[in-house]
Amino acid sequence: MDLLHILQTLNACHGPSGDEAGVREAIRTLAQPFADEIWTDTLGNLIVHRKGSGPKVLFAAHMDSIGCIVTHIDAQGFLRFGRLGGLSAADLIAVPVRFGNGTRGVIAMPEGAELKELKLDQLYIDIGAGSREEAQTWVELGDTAVFDAPVYVQGERVVSPYLDNRVSCAVLLLALERIRERQNDLYFAFTVQEEVGLRGARTAAFALEPDYAVAMDVTDADDVPGSKHTCTAKLGEGAAIKVMDHSVICHPALVSGLRALARERGIPAQTDIMRSGGTDAGAIHQSRGGVVTGGISVPCRYIHTPQEMADRRDVEACAALAAALAQCDLRRLGER
Repeated sequence: MDLLHILQTLNACHGPSGDEAGVREAIRTLAQPFADEIWTDTLGNLIVHRKGSGPKVLFAAHMDSIGCIVTHIDAQGFLRFGRLGGLSAADLIAVPVRFGNGTRGVIAMPEGAELKELKLDQLYIDIGAGSREEAQTWVELGDTAVFDAPVYVQGERVVSPYLDNRVSCAVLLLALERIRERQNDLYFAFTVQEEVGLRGARTAAFALEPDYAVAMDVTDADDVPGSKHTCTAKLGEGAAIKVMDHSVICHPALVSGLRALARERGIPAQTDIMRSGGTDAGAIHQSRGGVVTGGISVPCRYIHTPQEMADRRDVEACAALAAALAQCDLRRLGER
């Protein structure tokens, strides 16, 4: 599979938190050739199973995105909206958006509003309607919108909306494609509603009862002008092995095991520490009696904006490391 093709396929789908069906079906189609079993659970997580007799290992990547939900249509046909996940008003000015039914619009702010004091409640979506009645022929209260921006590659860098976290869905698909050995019992969960509280990962981990788990996600990049060094990863330096973020302190055996695997296989790797933010690992590691949990992250710039940036070499390193872990003897993980 090709990274650019996967991202274009997934971003063509509508998939904000709570409305992931389109993305889920696209991933199902891409994953089907590599699955022994594949199913959707009650909350909407897509589970891909590769059968094995060894320890049960869960790889989780959330497939939902941040987005907007229509809460009011005024008399002039402008749409007020609420947030699905972490939206920042300053990042949204003049951003094009797309609704599930194909209606398009642009986010705008009122004339005269002060940018430095701008609040999300001041913004509106303009779909070109001239009245409430006309707008209601295109959208309804409760309809959701996502960023409507292209995917492109420049050199080794890929720029796209929703690399958080479609790029990690791509990592899991690329890892699935290269797994040959079956000693571990492998579950690949493409989870829902991470952006609004790690909800899908919580139910998936409870149901599957894994022995080990790895959350695949993006992580903030510490290589941009003005960085305050609240994170550690850099683009182009390899798979970011998570040590901690605000939601989890990763199990030491899994951290050291991933580092040893990277060294043994010649996979570029670096350390991922974030002072804030979190991933599905935050819910998974606390499931039932606890799960040995770690994380493999793709460094990413401009997270939660319409144009996020990652490095294709880091994506390849993450896929290689995930596949290596899936096929190693996890019962000897602490000996590495």
